[in-house]
Amino acid sequence: MRGRAKLHTDEAAVEYVPKSLTSALEFDKVFSRLAPLEIDLGCGDGAFLAALAQENPTHNFLGIERLLGRVRSVCRKVARLDLKNARALQMESDFTVTHLLAPGSVTTFHLLFPDPWPKQRHHRRRAFTPEFLSSIHRALIAGGLFHVATDHADYFHQIERVIAATDIFVISREQYHFPPTSFEQKYVARGLSVHRLLLRKVSPVR
Repeated sequence: MRGRAKLHTDEAAVEYVPKSLTSALEFDKVFSRLAPLEIDLGCGDGAFLAALAQENPTHNFLGIERLLGRVRSVCRKVARLDLKNARALQMESDFTVTHLLAPGSVTTFHLLFPDPWPKQRHHRRRAFTPEFLSSIHRALIAGGLFHVATDHADYFHQIERVIAATDIFVISREQYHFPPTSFEQKYVARGLSVHRLLLRKVSPVR
């Protein structure tokens, strides 16, 4: 089971291991309750996820992270704070959004400081693509939110172009408080700018 025995019992309970990679996740079983669901895509060390879960006990929070070491960090934080509304899933974000989320099952997505793949020849590896945005739209509830942040100006401009080319999201001007991620704290301390968008799902005009 990918070394799960090395985790403390409480920490192991935080990580969710799906029984199937072809069926949509059943979140009433993942969290043992039904509640609005927020997903942190590429949740890193879990600082943002844990802070959100603490501040919003009536919501469920799922952190998705492909690196095992980071998943362990998330599990430790969540278990230490005894957060019953936060879980971690070791998986690629793109695969999860495309294949494991039922339509209209997510209230809010957070995509914070994804790898910018700065070299031109690596741009095709960037997470934010029209296909990815379409999958996010499908998984969101009506009027659901997609929160995006990056410190990389070129990547942010690409994100803006992808959004402008669609009619499935509008930029929200609502004011929301989001706790800083570990990455964000480092960037701000170095005097770097953080580019952020809050998108709201709309039905496309036909």
